[in-house]
Amino acid sequence: MRLQEYGVGIFKAVVTKSALKKVLKKQQITVNGALASTATWISGGELIVLKLPKPETKQKKLVFPVQVLYEDDYLAVIHKPAGILVSGNRFKTITNALPQNLEYNPLEDTCKPQPVHRLDFATTGALLIGKTKKSIRLLNKLFENKEVSKTYYAVTIGNMPSNGAINQPINDKPANSLFEVCDTVASPRFDQLNLVKLNPLTGRRHQLRKHLSGMGNPILGDRDYTPEALLLKGKGMYLHAYSLKFQHPFTLEDLVIKDELPKGFKKLFFSKFS
Repeated sequence: MRLQEYGVGIFKAVVTKSALKKVLKKQQITVNGALASTATWISGGELIVLKLPKPETKQKKLVFPVQVLYEDDYLAVIHKPAGILVSGNRFKTITNALPQNLEYNPLEDTCKPQPVHRLDFATTGALLIGKTKKSIRLLNKLFENKEVSKTYYAVTIGNMPSNGAINQPINDKPANSLFEVCDTVASPRFDQLNLVKLNPLTGRRHQLRKHLSGMGNPILGDRDYTPEALLLKGKGMYLHAYSLKFQHPFTLEDLVIKDELPKGFKKLFFSKFS
């Protein structure tokens, strides 16, 4: 008997003669391991196998250009703009934008690129990304062991010491930050604005924002930790993740990846950058 006659209804996915004919033409049926066709005959006792392709999932892709500061097969560092979440339940996140912006990775344990730390919604700057499963694990370990040196810049409000350390606990957990004032300008509204270099030694949520606000020098544009009278509306928050310094977990190269200060910083402190 022709397989084309016998095979109707023997598979749940192929219940009509026309459907059977289609899968035979697409070479999706084998008889005793050999590809079957509409001309295949069977006499009994054969092993008939139907192999259907996995259904394609039409997942919507986020079209959101991302500036890549550094990239290899294992990891990448990208510029995170203000006004976008790093991850979460929303469609528009850095995580969802990464596959469309990073290069193909040929390694065996490749996976969807993942950020290995966070930057706040309004914060800009350098964000470290893992591109393989092992890389993500090792980069997370670097952060856990405090082997990633992070430098931020902020614009703060009011008169403040030229440098110092802030050791104010956050949520009853130790939190340590270093600061250095790089430049100051007079401001009609805020009296004084400061360009401040920051090095967080721990990684508490909103650490730099809380520390600076706690010492009476909130970050310009910080809607959560600035007194209402000093709020800057519609201009964003002046906090920028400027650089990441760490040892590459695979090549063991010492990397220092920098993300240039935004135009808003340079506009306020023109003399510093002119």
